[in-house]
Formats: sequence, structure tokens, C-alpha cells
Amino acid sequence: MSHYDVAVVGYGPTGVTAANLLGALGLKVLVVERDAEVYARARAISTDEEVVRVWQGVGLADELTRDMLADRPISFVDHNGRCFYEAAFTPRGHGHPPQLFLYQPALEATLRQGVKRFPDVDVRLDQECLGIKQDPTGVDIELAEGIERASYLIAADGGSSPIRTRLGISFDGRTYEDRWVVVDTRVKREWPGHDHLRFHCDPSRPAVDCPTPLGHHRWEFPVLPGETEQHLVADVWRLLNRHGITDEHVEVLRAVVYSHHVRVAARWRVGRVFLAGDAAHAMPPWIGQGMSAGVRDVANLCWKLAGVLSGELSDTVLDSYETERKPHVRATMRRAALVGRVITERRPAITAARDAVFRRFGRSPWLRRQLMRQSWVPEPRYAQGFFTRSPGAGHKIPQPWVLDGVGARRRLDDLTSGWTVFSLAEQPDAVTVLPPGSPPRPGCVVDITGALIAWLSQHKVEQITVRPDGFVHSSRKRTA
Repeated sequence: MSHYDVAVVGYGPTGVTAANLLGALGLKVLVVERDAEVYARARAISTDEEVVRVWQGVGLADELTRDMLADRPISFVDHNGRCFYEAAFTPRGHGHPPQLFLYQPALEATLRQGVKRFPDVDVRLDQECLGIKQDPTGVDIELAEGIERASYLIAADGGSSPIRTRLGISFDGRTYEDRWVVVDTRVKREWPGHDHLRFHCDPSRPAVDCPTPLGHHRWEFPVLPGETEQHLVADVWRLLNRHGITDEHVEVLRAVVYSHHVRVAARWRVGRVFLAGDAAHAMPPWIGQGMSAGVRDVANLCWKLAGVLSGELSDTVLDSYETERKPHVRATMRRAALVGRVITERRPAITAARDAVFRRFGRSPWLRRQLMRQSWVPEPRYAQGFFTRSPGAGHKIPQPWVLDGVGARRRLDDLTSGWTVFSLAEQPDAVTVLPPGSPPRPGCVVDITGALIAWLSQHKVEQITVRPDGFVHSSRKRTA
């Protein structure tokens, strides 16, 4: 029997990100995936700058973003096809475009290729986890070919998670009554607005019209009362024709019916087993955070597992995984549900009032920014968890472009790894942050735009200790 540091069950976006993170940390990892190949259907279609920053940490951001579409506007259109609100995402300072559209099979293939860099990550495709059994020192994973053992296990085995079921963890929440048909297409000839994300807020038939890279495009339509799912899947061209799309524009690759879920597992840790991604939460799709939430999960968890395995951290630190992540997941779900209600409202009087209010909001840049801020992904901040009670603790720091010690322009995270201390004053074992225009020198970074210095000033601190995931663990106030 081999002994691994961590076993990962499930090799979708959450599991493959965990494999990259754990491999980069030098751990011995077992990955178990029941499918032999990357799942062919594109499920997730977008992500955001903070998630790309996680992939940057394992050296894959540039390769992944080459296959993504960035900086596409969002349009809300009424029943006549007229835009009543349009907005663009505002960057939050993580060093990447604020919103990116992706083609999931291509993304997963790149992430899996990245795992091959790490010889201590043992990937078992076409293998199903038949059961698990844990004791105080580890977890046994039953496979058809035998038993493997790991110190810890991450269950990233999807919304129907067999591991969650075996552990007897409830999956609390609801499933919406509405069913939706998702139509994935390949673009043959472009049409006006093909590169916009459009929410068709038509009370008679809401729809989502979304660009995806590498020559693809997605449409989503609800199954209305009196319709059958089978009939609607067979009649997708009628739905597309309604929006001016014909077989001259696209080739239909597949049409699949699915339900929207809003569910959260009652517990994310049982002993040495942790739930992550869809196994821990089912996110409504409206702001594209289902996959992204899973990436955030393992970005929070993996460095903590490495710290415990090395003896640097106590096992109790692992309890902070759920404490930190679950409130952010719930807040993201609330915002996704709110956006969904705006899009899918079917009472004509209310939709007319909605359109008028949003048109008025759209005339004010300030109101437009506030609306986007309050309806999209919550800021990365933890109210409780593994950090001290000090200014800025629990926040994720921005990632500006900086000059390194020899004057090369680089993203901040590329100059650090593990725990890092940033200081405005020179201190032993700290990275000194210099203001714009300063000459580069070893042991320092020049904050080209002043974004990090402004953040430190906002929180009235002169020194911060930053965890491996970019969140502030502790700080020291500015002296007079």
C-alpha cells in the first residue's frame, strides 16, 4: 500500500486545481477520477480575476488566459431586444481582467497538462473511488485495483458526491422548479453582438446569450409551463431563430436540460476528509461562480494541509477552511439568486418598472458602478478564521505590477511564495515596498502605480504578514 499526503477524488476544475496546488507545494498526491477523459460538455463558461490569480500561483495563468475572452460588456435587453442596461466589470486589483469567458474542456486540458510537471502527483483516470474508511492517522481509499492510503482526502467529486453521501452529510437548500435547456454551438458566421454577454429579460421567454472562446457560443432557455423537455431539446432551432440565429450562423453541438440548485453541505470537514467545489455547494449560474467557488475552496485549503503535514501548523487550523469559505459562498449565492430574479421576472408590469429603473441607473456612472458592485461577486474578505484581530486582517491584498530588485516589471505574486511580510520601512526578513519612481534595489519592490501603498494607507498599517493564499494574517499599525 502506497501512502500519500493527500488524496483528491474528482478531477474536474476543483480537483485539478487542487492537484496543481498540492504538487507545487511538493506533496505526494493521489488523484482518482472515474472518467477516462476530460468531460466534453462545456459547463462553466466564465471566471474572474481572483481565480486567475490562483492559477497564476501555479504558473498557468498566461497559458489559460490565451484561450479566454476578456473585457466583454454585459447587456440586459427587453422583450423588444432593446438594451435597457449595459455595464462593464471594474477591476479589483488582482492583476488580471475582471471577468473572462472560457471553454471548460480546453481549460481542464491545460490544467491537467500542468499537473504533469509534478512527479509526485499520481493521477488514476478511469478509476472509481468505491469507498473510504478513516482513522486517527489517515484515510483508506478503496479502488478496484486495491486500497490506497492518504493522510487527508479532498472530495471534489461533484454535486452528487458519493463521498458526501457516505459520510451522511446533508446537502441543505433548494432546487428551483424551472428547468433550462443549455445549447452549446460552434460559430460558423459571426453576427452583431456575438461577443456580448446578453441577458434577454423577456417575460414571455427569458434567455441567456453568452460568448465563449475558441469559436463557441452558448444559449440558455427555460422550459415553460406546458412544454416538455424532450420537445424543447428537439426544437432548439425555433428558440435560436427567435433571436435571429440560423444554421448559417452556428452549428448546434448539443442541447442539455438542467436544474438550478442553491445548496450547501452542512459540514465541509469530517475528520480527515474535506468537501470542496460542487460537493460542498451548488451555486446558481447567474454570475458564473460555480466553478470559481471551487477553485477558491482549494486555494484556501491546500496550503493549510501542507502546513499541517510539515508540522508548521496545528491540525486545528484546518477547521478555519469552512469558517472562512462558507460565508463567502453563501453571500455569492445570494447575489447570484438576486441577479437571476432580475433576469427571469415574468410579470409584465414588474418587468416594465425594472427596465425603467435600470435605464435611469445606466445614465449615472456612479450608480452603475454601485449596482455592479452590489450584484456581482462579493469582495474576498473573511470575517472569522485563521488570522489575528488587526487592521486589514482577513482581506486579500491587491496584486499590482511592480519592479523587482533588478528593475524588471512583474506581478507582485510572482516575486513571493509562502508566507510573506511586506513593510513600508526596511525590516529584516521583510519585502520593502517602495513608492512609484523609486530606484529598484534588492529586497524591495517598487509599487509602480502605488496601489499596494494606497491599500496599506487605507487600512492605516505599515507592515502586513500575508498568508500563502494572499490574505492578510496580521498587521502592524502605522506609527506617528
